[in-house]
Amino acid sequence: MKSQMKIKSSFLSLIFPFLSVTGTTAQTTDSLEFAKIAKQISFSEVVKKGGVSFPIPAAPDGYQVILKGTDRLNVIDREGKIFSPLEDVQVQLFCQLLRLKDQKSFDMSPVLVQVNGAFNDRAGNPKPFVIPALREWHGGTGALKLTKNSRIILANRDSRLIEVASLLKKDLLVSSGLNLKVSIGKPEAGDIFLVFDARDEGLGEEGYLMDINDHVRLNAFHKRGMIWATRTILQLLEQDPANRSLPKGQSRDYPKYEVRGLVLDVARKFFTMDFLRDYVKMMSYYKMSEFHIHLNDNGFPIYFNNNWDRVYAAFRLESSTYPQLTAKDGHYTKKEFIALQQLAAEYGVDIIPEIDVPAHALAISRVMPEIGSKKYGMDHLDLYHPKTYKVVSNIFKEYLEGSKPVFSGKVIHIGTDEYDKKEAEKFRYFTDYFIRYVQGFGKEARVWGALTHAKGNTPVTAKNVTMNAWYNGYAEPLEMKKQGYQLISTPDGSLYIVPAAGYYYDYLNLKNLYRKWEPVNVGKVTFQAGDPVIRGGMFAVWNDKSPAGNGISQQDVHDRVFPAMQVLAQKMWAGTDSIPYTQFQAKSKGIKEGPGLNIAGFVKGQDSLVLHYDFNRSEINDLSVYKRGKAVLRPQKAGKGQSGRSLVLSASNSFVQLPLKEIGYNYTISLRLKPDGDSKGEKVLFSSPHGVFKSADKDNKLAFSREGYDYQFDYQLPAGEWTELTITGTNKGTSLFVNGKSKERKLGKEVLYPETKVKMFKVETLVFPLQILGDRNHAFRGEIDDLKVFNKILSDQEIETINQKPI
Repeated sequence: MKSQMKIKSSFLSLIFPFLSVTGTTAQTTDSLEFAKIAKQISFSEVVKKGGVSFPIPAAPDGYQVILKGTDRLNVIDREGKIFSPLEDVQVQLFCQLLRLKDQKSFDMSPVLVQVNGAFNDRAGNPKPFVIPALREWHGGTGALKLTKNSRIILANRDSRLIEVASLLKKDLLVSSGLNLKVSIGKPEAGDIFLVFDARDEGLGEEGYLMDINDHVRLNAFHKRGMIWATRTILQLLEQDPANRSLPKGQSRDYPKYEVRGLVLDVARKFFTMDFLRDYVKMMSYYKMSEFHIHLNDNGFPIYFNNNWDRVYAAFRLESSTYPQLTAKDGHYTKKEFIALQQLAAEYGVDIIPEIDVPAHALAISRVMPEIGSKKYGMDHLDLYHPKTYKVVSNIFKEYLEGSKPVFSGKVIHIGTDEYDKKEAEKFRYFTDYFIRYVQGFGKEARVWGALTHAKGNTPVTAKNVTMNAWYNGYAEPLEMKKQGYQLISTPDGSLYIVPAAGYYYDYLNLKNLYRKWEPVNVGKVTFQAGDPVIRGGMFAVWNDKSPAGNGISQQDVHDRVFPAMQVLAQKMWAGTDSIPYTQFQAKSKGIKEGPGLNIAGFVKGQDSLVLHYDFNRSEINDLSVYKRGKAVLRPQKAGKGQSGRSLVLSASNSFVQLPLKEIGYNYTISLRLKPDGDSKGEKVLFSSPHGVFKSADKDNKLAFSREGYDYQFDYQLPAGEWTELTITGTNKGTSLFVNGKSKERKLGKEVLYPETKVKMFKVETLVFPLQILGDRNHAFRGEIDDLKVFNKILSDQEIETINQKPI
């Protein structure tokens, strides 16, 4: 039967070239009639410069052509109004053919139109590289250099301009060292001018105009567009070696999709509030509009001997209504979460909080066991128990009620995913109940797609509801469109990261995504470009295995997210771009996380030796070519060393403060150590806020710890002897070399869970801590010599000769 259906669909698509048969459920006779009418309709292929309205062609009597959307609403909007681009652009129109007598409509085949731009010459500066790419560009000649005398000038005292200028001033100081004065008036050469006077209504909420000539002029309709304009300026400056130069030219920039987001599962793995705040800033740097935070969930029973009482579960928000609901091993206070949303608003990002019910809800049923399902498992709430509705309502109410609610944004995600389909009707009732409940607080409801899985007759509200279309078997996208839902493309088969799980993706296939995906692709269904049912896209990180202790750290998650964000920011803002993936990949290395951010522990340097101390002088100076600054020794003491003097750490408050906080993958650390003969107990060699490297743990073995995970090397430093240690780290694991020879490579391993036959892969990575050498309380005791830090993995041969000759 399935093969017959596929043949029929293919045949119809061949004989009805004017109709998109995948977008309709019409009878064949209707399809024939509409196809016949559609053949009589012709569209203009070119809109000449100066056109103000796209001519919608007339249809034969009894029919009407309706423009429903375009893939460049900032050039041709849904009413057909034209906004003149800077350069020639192609716009795809999404039209429907309406039969007036019965109001039936059919999706027409795509219509491609060229809209001529204001400029035709391409002799000036080529389009500069930023992520996401500029949609329109007209190059000038030469470059503008910012100086210490440059200013940020505001057109007036508009509070929005003042807020954006304050943000830009702060970011420029961090990224370029420029402390620019902010004032109101008229710009002069070298200034950055901010103004809200765009006559171009096509810019919408997020578009902006950028004109770089003798000064920079940034123009927008709304604050968010102005924020995005400043992010472009910062990215352009980041790619200049001196962080001062901007290529002259004009840009008219705007997104293809309004929703460009990331889903982060903070429930099954806790992420600090500092991490979330840094992610808001990073997402803003890449013009990502939404940060969806999945606040509650639980682990899999299989890792806990199938005992629900032992299964890990967490609800990450402070709760006053049900204080026991709040996770004890990491949560966010209401004040912290409100502040996060305020920060996000400053940076142009919307926080989408999700409380997931009625499945994935073990954290709730653990506090109120009577509402847990005895039939389907305690992670399912009992849909027949009256108290279930009261408890869930109370939880949402706590964060939605009042003039200043905890969830301050306009969108709330209520979950509604993966409940057993045997209870489809009751699940549909529950979903509709809580859609209407949160709408009653003036909020827009979001849900996970589940209504094909939970097919039934009970109506579920679709008006003003947006669905994450994650798996077509759970929510068939074309059917959801027919039912009236708007969709966010979140296909699990393309965009789900589940770290070190062995299923979905550990790292996304970025090459494939860059070349083949954009939000109109939802699994195997592709919508027409410009179809308004597709609001945008999101990729997701699900920490399925973290509750069972798979060793994944925050920075491991970031290692997976950051390159994906660069690619997907491009795809969700600009769609398909002409630059090949290999070029994009190479150029993207010049753009990092944003001003003041270094979540990955990136250490810049063309020469791979990025830090070197030989401790031969009274002042501890960096001997690398970067001269990163003096290390600060407390208290000061020197030993004989192997060649020249050495550093001696001899007391509990004996440590050296280094100029680097940490170094991320890939790295090599080398040093010589001579522990005291009577040194016993746990000793810290290096530390930073994210981790600790120990010269001795409780078993006197070399070890490291981060985020509650402890790792031990099967090696003990010999007391009273000089030993050369080298540690290398990649996103695959951490390796130890002793006296130039490989000793142990910790590259992850399978672990067997007690009382079960279940195995899981455990990650053994370390972003190496460098902020403190020694410790305030449990410092290494002995001599240290010749510390070298490299921002690459040295070969085994190089490690063997690391202290015999320069690398």
